[in-house]
Amino acid sequence: MLTSVLRGLAVVSLAVLPLTVPAPAHAAETLPLAEAVTRLPVDTESRDGYNRDAFRHWNTGENPSDGCNTRAEVLLAEAVEPPTVGPGCRLSGGSWWSYYDQVWVTSASGLDIDHMVPLAESWDRGASAWTAQRREAYANDQGAEASLVAVTARSNRSKADQDPAQWMPPAAGVHCRYVAEWVATKLRWSLTADETELAALRETAAGCPDQRVTYEPVA
Repeated sequence: MLTSVLRGLAVVSLAVLPLTVPAPAHAAETLPLAEAVTRLPVDTESRDGYNRDAFRHWNTGENPSDGCNTRAEVLLAEAVEPPTVGPGCRLSGGSWWSYYDQVWVTSASGLDIDHMVPLAESWDRGASAWTAQRREAYANDQGAEASLVAVTARSNRSKADQDPAQWMPPAAGVHCRYVAEWVATKLRWSLTADETELAALRETAAGCPDQRVTYEPVA
């Protein structure tokens, strides 16, 4: 009798288990750019203690067995015409479209991998309190297309560590996309913004009524 009761309880427990499993805590979300901007937490900027070496990059990438580091993996993922991959993940040939300045690039050496939100900016906005492992994950983030972008070295170095209040891509026609990707990255990593930056983001968003932001928060 006792055995039958215990078996019955086990069946009941299994029957109700799917109803009690929580939904994913970090599901992707899509919303209008103007609304996404309002979700950015506000704080002041502090670069105290910043050191670029606090963000380990480039690491072995998403597939350590392919012999390519994160930089090379991003170049392969974003190539319009795939390059040839040689020994040591040496890339030759191929072509890329640098959307910041609307330029075709036909040599991997002519490209930089831009951190959409620069490492120094992320330090100012919350990364200073992260673990070394989280900073490494941020610096090599291939989990969202917007996090790392292959662009001309010239445009990346012009941008440096500036936010959209200080720098925007030379091609005016991509400003909506750029700001959407900036905001998506900040929301993904729970990074803050200051009032000057927010004002610039709001101004751009007002001219981009059809622009959407999609982001998936990192645990």
